[in-house]
Amino acid sequence: MNYRTRARVRKVVDKVALALSVAVLLAPCLFVFFWMISLSLKYDIDNTAWPPVFWPEEVTFENFAKVFDESPMFLYFWNSVQVTGSATLAALILGVPAGYGIAKARAHKMAAVLLLSRMTPGLSYLIPLFTLFQVLGMIGSVWPIALTHMVITLPIVVWIMIGFFETQPHELEEAARIDGASLWQAFYHVALPLARPGIVVGAILAFISSWNNFIFGAVFAGRTTRTMPVAVYNMLTFESFAWGPLAAAAIVVMLPVIILTIVIQKEIVQGLSAGGVK
Repeated sequence: MNYRTRARVRKVVDKVALALSVAVLLAPCLFVFFWMISLSLKYDIDNTAWPPVFWPEEVTFENFAKVFDESPMFLYFWNSVQVTGSATLAALILGVPAGYGIAKARAHKMAAVLLLSRMTPGLSYLIPLFTLFQVLGMIGSVWPIALTHMVITLPIVVWIMIGFFETQPHELEEAARIDGASLWQAFYHVALPLARPGIVVGAILAFISSWNNFIFGAVFAGRTTRTMPVAVYNMLTFESFAWGPLAAAAIVVMLPVIILTIVIQKEIVQGLSAGGVK
């Protein structure tokens, strides 16, 4: 076997080993996702059968219809859009300039503080925030949920943008400053357009974190201001578990994130490869 043949065989073996490793790592997630889809498309008699029925002989969409009939899911969806959209937008407006300033000032200690705030559990400041919003009379509206979600999304955006702006060449901004541009003009006309992939990555990660957050919506929301994860939780009862509608509701919650990720997956890959996540 000559050198070229050995190289080709080694390349094929490496690809097969990589594919098997990825399959092993993704198998639990894919199995859970497949089982959730199976539950949502089966009747209750199949969902409670033993041995388990992995795929129904007759597919039904009755569980999805029951989700929308028994709960105002469109209202909860609109609440989630308001909360997640405002939290993500505010995080981008505040986080992108903050990441730029921290990166240019090389304030690594401040970046570590931001990372520490991101790692702090939300339950640690849940009671003080609840007390504050209760005094202000905001409990039961979507605004306290949006404000608390910004506590989650802002450190994500700032941390990503710090790593991204640190990888940009400083010569471009220095050339703009020499030509008479101010610091803000150099940021807006030079650094910001180059940071578009990083902004996209920060936005999608902030969106996913806010959309999937449960604890703040469960505490601060009222009956008509619940978000999608809280709506799924409220479908649980102590008497019995309706696995079909519950799985259907979970899929409805996941669907916007999945669609958004598929639509802008090229932007995400470009941002990750360009240094959006350090």
